Amino acid sequence: MSDWLLFLVPSLIWGTTWLTIKFQLGAVAPELSVAYRFGLASAMIFAWCVLRHIRIRFDARSHAKFAIQGLLQYSLNYVLVYLAEGSLTSGLVAVVFVLMAVWNLAGARLFFGRRQSAFIVFGAAVGMAGVTLVFWPEVSHLRVAAGEQRGIVLAVLATLVSSAGNLWSERMYSREMAVVPSTAWAMLYGSLAVVAYCVWHRTPLVFDASFHYVASLTYLALFGSVFAFIGYLTLLRRVGSGPAGYTVVVTPILAMLTSTVFEGYRWSVPALAGMALVIAGNVLVLRGRGRARA
Repeated sequence: MSDWLLFLVPSLIWGTTWLTIKFQLGAVAPELSVAYRFGLASAMIFAWCVLRHIRIRFDARSHAKFAIQGLLQYSLNYVLVYLAEGSLTSGLVAVVFVLMAVWNLAGARLFFGRRQSAFIVFGAAVGMAGVTLVFWPEVSHLRVAAGEQRGIVLAVLATLVSSAGNLWSERMYSREMAVVPSTAWAMLYGSLAVVAYCVWHRTPLVFDASFHYVASLTYLALFGSVFAFIGYLTLLRRVGSGPAGYTVVVTPILAMLTSTVFEGYRWSVPALAGMALVIAGNVLVLRGRGRARA
């Protein structure tokens, strides 16, 4: 696949998961739904590996790496996001999560000594400005009460953890680690870590067998986890965590487009201007990567 396609696949899919997650809320605790999601996704990838005769046996050292990736990429960051949304709106959390693009660029420079081109840095800044414009009503009306302060701190911590997962994944894949089987193991370990968190918090271990829950769980596992993460991690392996992490800038905008179709969201002038900036930032980031390769 081209870098553009690998960029668009996870961005488009994750842009729809915001709406799909709403069907997960109810009898099952959000954290436990995360465990179900990545446990099911892991089982799907393992099944694919068996069918395609892809090696899934690794040494203990590799499993330790997978466990760290799972803890950062598929468990701790998701738990922090759900806790943050207990105090903040999902839109505001989405705005905060755009910081991950900044942490990725800074981390690539700090840990890998990689300088990003001016196109990529400027494009990321333009895109983040666009997301802020889209969600400006929520940002401008924020009154930082005690609970909201806690939510902001948790959301920022989630971006740091997620970025650390990106950087760790880049380090793994720079050493020719296979993306597909390593993702299966990392998701399994991430799922088990969230289950352990739920047990520690005495969260009821229940399951909702209703159609809307099972259907949304299947979509989140197959598309939101298997296809999206394998596409994203393949992109990360090719271009690095900085440009790949820019998907977090695009995803909230696509989530709002989904909301427009299914929830009647109405676009304001600042939101439309923000959308234009995000598209421009997209072009700059991916063109900047193309220039760097040339």
